[in-house]
Amino acid sequence: MRRSGHRTGAEATSRGDPARQPGRRRPRLGARAGRLDESADGDRDRRACAPARARRGPRLEGGGRLMSTVGKPLTAGVDLGGTKIQTVVLRDEEIVASARVLTPQTGDAGDVIEAIAGTIRTSLGDAGANGDLRGIGIGTPGSIDADSGVVSLAANVPGFADHVELGPRVSQAMDGTKVTIDNDVRVGILGEYRRGAGRPFKNVLGVWVGTGVGGGLILDGELHDGRGAAGEIGHLIVKPGGRPCGCGRRGCLEAYAGRARMELRARQLHKQGHKTILFKIMEKSGRQRLSSGVYARALAKGDRMTQRLIDEATWALGIALASAQNLLDLEAIIVGGGLGDRLGQPFVDRVVEQMTPHLFVPDKPPLVLRTELGDLSGAVGAAVLAGG
Repeated sequence: MRRSGHRTGAEATSRGDPARQPGRRRPRLGARAGRLDESADGDRDRRACAPARARRGPRLEGGGRLMSTVGKPLTAGVDLGGTKIQTVVLRDEEIVASARVLTPQTGDAGDVIEAIAGTIRTSLGDAGANGDLRGIGIGTPGSIDADSGVVSLAANVPGFADHVELGPRVSQAMDGTKVTIDNDVRVGILGEYRRGAGRPFKNVLGVWVGTGVGGGLILDGELHDGRGAAGEIGHLIVKPGGRPCGCGRRGCLEAYAGRARMELRARQLHKQGHKTILFKIMEKSGRQRLSSGVYARALAKGDRMTQRLIDEATWALGIALASAQNLLDLEAIIVGGGLGDRLGQPFVDRVVEQMTPHLFVPDKPPLVLRTELGDLSGAVGAAVLAGG
């Protein structure tokens, strides 16, 4: 199996946590850090969702279609998530169409697979394709067997908790088109490396901060697999014996910076009597979980518990990224995922501040950047993967 992602856990603050580090000045997130969007959860702050380089490329028409589709064969990329399915179509690594639907929350894996095929067909129709689809790539959570196209343990996707022959079944639904699958975070960093913030560099780490914390590595211009689990920065230990992680160990980065564990921490603090507006915002938004948008809106309103949770997350990220940098001497680190994209530059600045004191060569730090493709990173990377 290629790799598996773990998403959940938490416990009390301790001596190494940022709240216990007096005298440290931090850039503030929220109302004073300017301008986190207070709109609905599906929206993003403008800087996060409008990648600079994408603006200089061909413009999308209404419905996600681009002006020109003349040239080389097409490849389609799919970013499969627990809440949405995002598809793009590339021609010569330029986006020519895109489509997005909600992931079916009822039914079984077959319903999800049909939704995937449907978004691909929609995008191909928008691109004016005439049977020239070269391949399909899919980035998916869970444990991946890339050779067989089988996914398992993707519990956040309905029907995917057990083995699902995702590649073969999507291929069958798309008239035998070749399908390649890989881990969702790895294809995300591939997308940023080829078409986004990572383009100028040969050695890049991508860190996706969302429900959990995942990573992907580009070394010497190649996506680095190791023995199948390279880039699992979410399970790098930032505090030995610290908070429990969903992987069964203690002190992992994900135990402090993964959104699921942050929510568990928030519920513990709230139960102890600490005040917060997080859960009121969540309920008002019709959410059942603390989404990235809920955190953003609470920060914008100056909620102290949210500030504390973000302090803990950026403290842990700073330690982990410094350790990765000291080992690999990277040119750049790209921060994405739900929290990374939604909280934007103030979040990245805070991570850099926490990382810098731990660098062995502080006069040559890596550039720490936000994603340029935003939530298209995964789909673009999957399409690049499909093109070989």
